[in-house]
Amino acid sequence: MQRGTRLAFVVFLAPALLVYTMFAIYPIVDSLRLSFYTVEQGQLVFVGLANFVYLLTDAFAAPRFWNAFVNNVQFFGIHLLVQNPIGLMLAALLTSGLLRRAEGIYRTLIFIPTTLSVVIVGFVWQLIISPLWGLVDTPLLGQESTALPTLSLMSVWQYVGIPMVFFYAVLVNIPRELEEAGRVDGASGWQIFWRVKFPLLAPMFGIVSIVTYIANFNAFDLIYAVQGASAGPNFSSDIFGTLFYRTFLGTGTATGSVTLGATVASLMFLTILVGVALYLVFIHRRLRSYQLAS
Repeated sequence: MQRGTRLAFVVFLAPALLVYTMFAIYPIVDSLRLSFYTVEQGQLVFVGLANFVYLLTDAFAAPRFWNAFVNNVQFFGIHLLVQNPIGLMLAALLTSGLLRRAEGIYRTLIFIPTTLSVVIVGFVWQLIISPLWGLVDTPLLGQESTALPTLSLMSVWQYVGIPMVFFYAVLVNIPRELEEAGRVDGASGWQIFWRVKFPLLAPMFGIVSIVTYIANFNAFDLIYAVQGASAGPNFSSDIFGTLFYRTFLGTGTATGSVTLGATVASLMFLTILVGVALYLVFIHRRLRSYQLAS
């Protein structure tokens, strides 16, 4: 690489790297550092892994943490099993040629909710599902068994345009010759999709899944906008994001803790890190092998 090329790389990458370091890497590293301390008489005191032990085993804190973890897994599972398949179906429909004249209009309409504020989305859906003047008779957001699934489906409705765009970008670039060759061999539209298009789409499905995982384990805004920091009823819609908010900033009945909040943030980061690592080691390789074999 020539000296001028190296200099150009530095000039163009340095500002982005600096911003990313200040607003992403540094907060993560500092959270990890603070998680090993506690505050006593206004001073930071090193306590090692005591904060982690407290969150994971204490009779009061542990049930809250594990409840948030299980809810977060459910929140992600609903997105993975509902949002992404619907996004794939919509992308396949938009690239099938059946909506050729209005393809751009439908694509825009599906993606528009992604650009809306979660406050607007939450307020509109609260009106739609209100038992007083909405379309349902039961308080879906007021029952422990239905609050989290309802919030998850609200989020699915808002963000289904993102996986759709990812899948659409792959499908629209698949050569038409492959589809025509399949039709010449007598394959149906369903067979062409699964045997010709899906092998080319499989790596993107893995990428969309891991992006969904990261986004869902960082989720906070919709649940906070609809259910507040308490993520009710009775913490039934509590996830890592709302647990971190309450732990760090406190609530009306309890004071917050910077170090415990940093510990929750660190456990969020480690959970995401482990999930991404497992994906890269076990799933990404198989998807690549599947694509090459096909």
